[in-house]
Amino acid sequence: MPLRSDLRSVLVIGSGPIVIGQACEFDYSGTQACRVLRDEGIRVILVNSNPATIMTDPDIADATYVEPITTEVLTAIIDKERPDALLPTLGGQTALNAAMGLVETGVLDDYDVELIGADAAAINAGEDREEFKRIVERCGAEVARSAIARTMAECYQAVEALGGYPVVVRPSFTMGGLGSGIAYDAEDLGRICGQGLAASRTAEVLLEESILGWKEYELELMRDKADNAVVVCSIENIDPVGVHTGDSVTVAPALTLTDREMQRLRDIGIAVIREVGVDTGGCNIQFAVDPATGRIIVIEMNPRVSRSSALASKATGFPIAKIAARLAVGYTLDEIPNDITGSTPASFEPTLDYVVVKVPRFAFEKFRGADPRLTTTMKSVGEAMAIGRSFTEALQKAMRSIDKTGMVFHWDGPAPDAAATTSLIESVRVPTEHRLVDLQQAVRGGASVEELFAATKIDPWFLDQILLLHEIADEVAEAPALTPQVLAEAKRHGFSDCQLAALRGVGEDTIREIRHAYGLRPVYKTVDTCAAEFAARTPYHYSSYDLETEVVPRRREAVIILGSGPNRIGQGIEFDYSCVHAAIALADRYETVMVNCNPETVSTDYDVSDRLYFEPLTYEDVMEVYEAERAAGPVAGMIVQLGGQTPLSLAARLEDAGVPILGTSPEAIDAAEDRQLFGIVLDEAGLPAPAHSTARSDEQAMAAAAEIGFPVLVRPSYVLGGRGMEIVYQPGGLIDYLNRAGAEPGGAYANGPLLIDRFLDDAIEIDVDALYDGSELFLGGVMEHIEEAGIHSGDSACVLPPMTLSDAEIARVRRCTQMLADGVGVRGLINVQFALMSDTLYVIEANPRASRTVPFVSKATGVQLAKAAALIMAGESIASLKSSGHLPQEDAGVTDPYDPIAVKEAVLPFKRFRTPDGRIVDTVLGPEMRSTGEVMGYDIDFPRAFAKSQASAYGGLPGEGTLFVSVTDRDKRAIILPVARLAELGFTILATTGTAQVLRRNGIPATPVRKLSEGRGEHGERTIVELIESDTIDMVVNTPKGQGARADGYAIRAAATSAGRPIITTVQELQAVVQALEAQLRGPFRVRSLQEHGTDRIARLQGAAKREVRL
Repeated sequence: MPLRSDLRSVLVIGSGPIVIGQACEFDYSGTQACRVLRDEGIRVILVNSNPATIMTDPDIADATYVEPITTEVLTAIIDKERPDALLPTLGGQTALNAAMGLVETGVLDDYDVELIGADAAAINAGEDREEFKRIVERCGAEVARSAIARTMAECYQAVEALGGYPVVVRPSFTMGGLGSGIAYDAEDLGRICGQGLAASRTAEVLLEESILGWKEYELELMRDKADNAVVVCSIENIDPVGVHTGDSVTVAPALTLTDREMQRLRDIGIAVIREVGVDTGGCNIQFAVDPATGRIIVIEMNPRVSRSSALASKATGFPIAKIAARLAVGYTLDEIPNDITGSTPASFEPTLDYVVVKVPRFAFEKFRGADPRLTTTMKSVGEAMAIGRSFTEALQKAMRSIDKTGMVFHWDGPAPDAAATTSLIESVRVPTEHRLVDLQQAVRGGASVEELFAATKIDPWFLDQILLLHEIADEVAEAPALTPQVLAEAKRHGFSDCQLAALRGVGEDTIREIRHAYGLRPVYKTVDTCAAEFAARTPYHYSSYDLETEVVPRRREAVIILGSGPNRIGQGIEFDYSCVHAAIALADRYETVMVNCNPETVSTDYDVSDRLYFEPLTYEDVMEVYEAERAAGPVAGMIVQLGGQTPLSLAARLEDAGVPILGTSPEAIDAAEDRQLFGIVLDEAGLPAPAHSTARSDEQAMAAAAEIGFPVLVRPSYVLGGRGMEIVYQPGGLIDYLNRAGAEPGGAYANGPLLIDRFLDDAIEIDVDALYDGSELFLGGVMEHIEEAGIHSGDSACVLPPMTLSDAEIARVRRCTQMLADGVGVRGLINVQFALMSDTLYVIEANPRASRTVPFVSKATGVQLAKAAALIMAGESIASLKSSGHLPQEDAGVTDPYDPIAVKEAVLPFKRFRTPDGRIVDTVLGPEMRSTGEVMGYDIDFPRAFAKSQASAYGGLPGEGTLFVSVTDRDKRAIILPVARLAELGFTILATTGTAQVLRRNGIPATPVRKLSEGRGEHGERTIVELIESDTIDMVVNTPKGQGARADGYAIRAAATSAGRPIITTVQELQAVVQALEAQLRGPFRVRSLQEHGTDRIARLQGAAKREVRL
């Protein structure tokens, strides 16, 4: 069937902020869908609260609403835009739940908006556990024996009905396994089911018989209106059932199924997608197979584009989201051409002649006390993917792509002895992020495949592959000489030069020289969807130590852009945004070449750049890509400043090897990172910085802190996301920090000296993004943090334009930024953090690279900074960019009183990280970044913008109810006015004894409640923690005391986070909350698109220019 003629406009709902379980794979799929729909002549209206995505760029959709994804806001947008249809299947669980909210409230019927991609019945059938069970059974397949429960009493009854523990708990309508888990006893059941009932949109959980230890598989399927169905990809989890698929190492295609088993999964999958009724899109179905009997169970289905869909798309080259969007507007699979071959339709199933491995990346080190065990609740923050001609090659490439110390197979030091091997076998029984490396070390110590299978239930074939790697490592280590044959075999199995150097006891450069002397270099193969049956038109490459390369010669000069690798806290989608913008900006004059290993991102889409290399971002792998591209044609240079710390850390070595680095030089990067060099820059510019020092030993650190004076800010060299950064208030705290840092891999001084700075308490923190071309500065944006200094800029709410800075102070910020950019030697982007205290502007740090605030500033100001930066790196000047229209004539140094206000709010993943006994880790924010994503509130004034940011990040602020207040002594004076206003707005105030006394003396009625440490009262009065847990409290204000977590404060914050209540930990945020609540009382949110804001901005500028001419 051709394109439907009755669809003139479609509303697409995005997935909102990046959270664990729902990351930038939905930015990738949503961006693809918007492009396809516009290509078909359909007007696209997009709603997404996330400013960091490519998806919310004003040129991706016709009308882009960076607004909260709530029923109220969506209704207002539908009322204003009147779309013909709503496409909810490309924005993850957020979009699906939002669409179901609109269905249930009758909004879609009222406005005659059709649900496309999947209808409400199909969504319910896939998401409602009971309905799905009936469907699977109608298809002649099995589900695990189960029972639905809606109360805790029903949960306990269900366990009895299923024959006792262990049982698997799965909530309905959640993503990333939130609220799920395995209960081994009644205590576990109470904890997990309590969380699961709270996490479910419908307050129901499914309790299933345990199928722990079974093999787990996924199928990605697509189906159209004509009943054409294709299996796009099969994916196998290396970890057996019990670890969330997002946290498991996975492989595509499935490698350990027999043909008969694979055909049975296909048959069940196609029968289920038909019965559910998905007929205009894709879906993901998960299976469990009993390795002993071959019994197959259907675990669950997602009737939408899922996290695995991005992996399947990148693994096969089959663009699932793009095709799903076309199916949703009327096409059938046989009418849609395959982009990569150009000669086959989408109804041809992809065929793989290579192996793909995905490895997750975790961030447990950011959450002290978090339980590191992997369960059915997803905890990974990112992932890397690699492609190879064999499983071992792809696995080793994927593991080094993770870019984290201790995450690759190694043969350092003596092999584990018998006792250590026994201990390793015991440790791998429990899945953790180190499980694969521990398995390899156990193999090294002599553990057999049988012993390891008994401990882990990982398929013996995978364990045998690890044994094979060990045998090759032995061969390399024991060979009398490193012959071409020995070296070639090791390289074909994915060994890096680094690993081989360690095995031979020589330097990495020595291995490279030997390899090159033998003529041993990787060739680059193409992902073509059809195992080379048809010619591929799209240069989407992966390396292999094979015979012939498929890199085509070119005449145009190329620019190589290094991506940011797997998402992690501190280095996420914001950096991918800048890399994509660079590829788009440079495409007119250069052949753009992207190197990255993250399957979730837009940058690894095969049509974003002219060539894509899916490769690890290590020195060895990047150099080989450079040499391959140099052989193909001229290379102008490489861009390393847009992908965060990963490519930045390679810059100096690449330059030393002769690679031309475009833009800011590695020497300039070092001048900003090296504290002594940076101190010289500051001195020459006459700019003040807080008292600071460096230390290369614990003794030096203690002496430096004593000289500077506490409190001090301590951090390692060359980090991103404030990794290892802490505020220390007394010598004991510093000793504790040094002990913990010393226990990390490499110790406290692994990357260079520790940096110790005087911490400026009560300062206003200011963030600046700017462009510099060597002579002229363009001030992109000046952001004022809502919280005071001390909270990492990635976690702090911030506002643009700044709320309390005068034009004179902004001019001073501009002058200081220009002096820094000039002193460091920036050519492109620079981010500077200042602290304003007692009218002195201190420089905290300068980063001569793209920052995580670049997308936010670009959306708020309408100026695409990353595109301009790429052009400056390629030799353009700011003056020429102003002439060509890439930059406006005036920068952020000139304030426009009518500009809308943008508030960035961080989204934090504390709910996912619990201690082994089930308590949430402490939620106090500090200088080490912990947020996974961000949202933007955008409106005509600060109160409304802040209210929108809270609605987007946390579901909004309560307009009434009970407020609990407990603050440290230094904050008691500052809270009086905001709490008095909240009491006037109708809130009931509860407080700890000391805070209640201060409030009552100031005429604010406050009821004292008991602290956790005080226990229950004589007459059974409950503690504050019990009140929060029983849903008596609607909002919590708790400012922490000094160093570390105090027991009472920690318990209060953990209980509030667990109960899903807003938790305010700074006085500044409390003041903003009061303004936001007052704004909410003035009526519902008003909505405007970025395009409307942009048109207004241009009209104001033109009006101002005309007035100047008349004058």
